[in-house]
Amino acid sequence: MKKLILFFVLLSTCVYGVAQEKTQCLFLVMADGWRCNEVFSGASDSILANAPDVVKQQFIAGTPEERRKALMPFIWTEIESKGQIYGNRAYGNKVNLTNPYHFSYPGYNEIITGYGDPKVNSNDKIDNPNVNVFEILNNTPQFKNKVAVFGSWDLFPWIFNVKRSHLPVNAGFARAEGTNLSMNEKLLNKLQFQIPRQFNGVRYDAFTNEYARDYIEREKPRVVFISYGEMDDIAHTGDYAAYLQAGNRFDLYLKQLWEYINKDPFYKNRTTLIVTTDHGRGGDDKTWTGHSNTLKGSDQTWIAVIGPDTPVRGEVKQAEQHYSNQIAKTIAKFLNVSYTPEKGCGEAIPEFFK
Repeated sequence: MKKLILFFVLLSTCVYGVAQEKTQCLFLVMADGWRCNEVFSGASDSILANAPDVVKQQFIAGTPEERRKALMPFIWTEIESKGQIYGNRAYGNKVNLTNPYHFSYPGYNEIITGYGDPKVNSNDKIDNPNVNVFEILNNTPQFKNKVAVFGSWDLFPWIFNVKRSHLPVNAGFARAEGTNLSMNEKLLNKLQFQIPRQFNGVRYDAFTNEYARDYIEREKPRVVFISYGEMDDIAHTGDYAAYLQAGNRFDLYLKQLWEYINKDPFYKNRTTLIVTTDHGRGGDDKTWTGHSNTLKGSDQTWIAVIGPDTPVRGEVKQAEQHYSNQIAKTIAKFLNVSYTPEKGCGEAIPEFFK
């Protein structure tokens, strides 16, 4: 039955759009649990009050605009000036989850499939029954074996259901595999097991970043998913200074990736970058460490996009409502592939396109 369902979903992808977008490659990069407060207002003075002075000097500035730029300089220079950023609720610009749970597995499922599934209701290592847009792309002739997944969390092989999808997923403490590994990958394969682990099932984002970059430079995949996990796990410990530093590193990884994309002839002028999160967090000083459907703010997310088909809107200050379930079909539209899963999904975000 699963094979039959997949066949009909794949059949629907053979119907291409009328207009050919310039985008030929696409990167979806995730910041796990990185909440809107920090994205749009920067560091919270009150939560950071007891932090070391060096952290205060790095992230505390006069206005929310200055603080957010100190925290995430790439997003608030490059993407703001050349792309689009959604989710600042101060302007009535909203991005929300549609799944009712507001934690990671349901959030990732919603984003990669285009719908919130009530049956995906835990973070257990259970194979995702839902076919996702990356799996569909990998089964089309133009993207076959040109899709790759990287993540710090060890649950991604189940979220992407590698048994069914056969997607290459390097996540958790997986090693790089192959006969033509770089010296860096060989070192990472040893080093990640020699460094003490801070979080159960989540490796440091620096390893995920290095594995992804080496693979991208060697294999030139056309569609890439990368998820960085330190923000969420650090937030659960209550270490706000470390949470900010993890978010700042995430912004640096984005900067390095985008600079590489714009230098490499394979990717330059033909690649779209979408950046978002899988869920929000509690919205005040007392609840920021957690997220659930009982904590206000946990369903509030954000999206940033930059690429050759996206008009410049910067920080969008119009009152608009978008949802995380729109990302899957947006990815398909950028790549000119029809995506129509059996359960239906959110429509592509029209403002992303010229």
